[in-house]
Amino acid sequence: MGLAVPISGWAIQRFGGKKVYLFSLFIFLVSSVLCSLAWNTGSLIGFRLLQGVGAGLLIPTMQNVLVQSAGGRNLGRLIAIISIPALIGPILGPVIGGLLIQNLDWRWIFYVNIPIMLVAIWLSWRHIPIDEPARDKPKLDVIGLMLLSPAFAGLIYGISEASMQGGLSNLKVSLPLAGGIVLTAAYVVYALRRRQSPLLDLRLFRSRHFLASNVTLFLTGMVMNGAMLLLPLYYQQVRGEGVLETGLLLIPQGLGMLATRSWIGGLADRMGSRNIVLLSLAATAIGTIPFAHSGADTNHVLLGIAQFVRGAALNGIFIPIMVSAYAGLSKQQIPHASISTRIFQTIGGAFGSAILATVIDRQLRSAAVSGMNAAAHAYQSAFWWSFGFTVLAVIPAFMLTQGKK
Repeated sequence: MGLAVPISGWAIQRFGGKKVYLFSLFIFLVSSVLCSLAWNTGSLIGFRLLQGVGAGLLIPTMQNVLVQSAGGRNLGRLIAIISIPALIGPILGPVIGGLLIQNLDWRWIFYVNIPIMLVAIWLSWRHIPIDEPARDKPKLDVIGLMLLSPAFAGLIYGISEASMQGGLSNLKVSLPLAGGIVLTAAYVVYALRRRQSPLLDLRLFRSRHFLASNVTLFLTGMVMNGAMLLLPLYYQQVRGEGVLETGLLLIPQGLGMLATRSWIGGLADRMGSRNIVLLSLAATAIGTIPFAHSGADTNHVLLGIAQFVRGAALNGIFIPIMVSAYAGLSKQQIPHASISTRIFQTIGGAFGSAILATVIDRQLRSAAVSGMNAAAHAYQSAFWWSFGFTVLAVIPAFMLTQGKK
């Protein structure tokens, strides 16, 4: 993903969004087949890297095709439509994953991708309109690629290692993080001086709405990915639930997301993003509080309601932010915006997961000495941190778009 996400904007302008989208689906299909045939850990890691290339191209290209098709109209409704798989995932994913792990071989995790990718390729080939590449096909910004891709990869790797190492002091964490920061700074200096076709056009950040959208995406990525880490682990480690039971207990959040999908996009188109995001952040914070007080015997109905509220509110965060990010952009700017939003959301998600994993690890270590109910207390603290991320996201949300654009 570290290589593919930054290069996606250039590929779209060079070859056209539909071709790049079909290529990314094909890469994901081939890599899924190869992963299912992996003969050892090394081969599996290698094939997963290839799968990451497909995934890294897939999401920014999908966003670009969507926004180009919308032509600036009814963008919220269209984003809501393509978010359906993301909504079904939290409902069916944990259940299907639990069934596969408990009853079948691990290779089935990759087998299930194959028919889905075949159908996706056929539907995309049939129904996505052909978009012509840019008339002045840009040359690949090789220097920008050599700076931005390893910067993105270094930040993601370092942050991910921080969650496993329990802090920043380990060289496996500090070296890639430091390298990522230095390369990012170098890219900023380079891109601001480059006059023609930088890999990621930083001039977009002169727009207050675009800057606020990306910062809010970073913080809400911490909230959303943090919940994806905390909720299943809470049910398994604090309450002792199995994998399948945990999947079933996570269904209310997916149902909450499904409940608001049909109307939140149109509301964002009519009202603008700011007020919807602020209200949704408040609802997310309220839905987090029961988990911050929960223990091993907290009522399942209460936690189910809290999950439903969180799920319903998450739609009111992500969809309006994306509407705000793309508001008023030209056709040439849209591929760059797709890269930026993906990078900020991905790094925010990794950062949030790393912080929460570190909080849990340190709380468990301190509780082991004092004889406290270690797991329950550790997860309560982590949920309070998630609550804090949500409150912090309110600050940039005040600068999102208001009213119809």
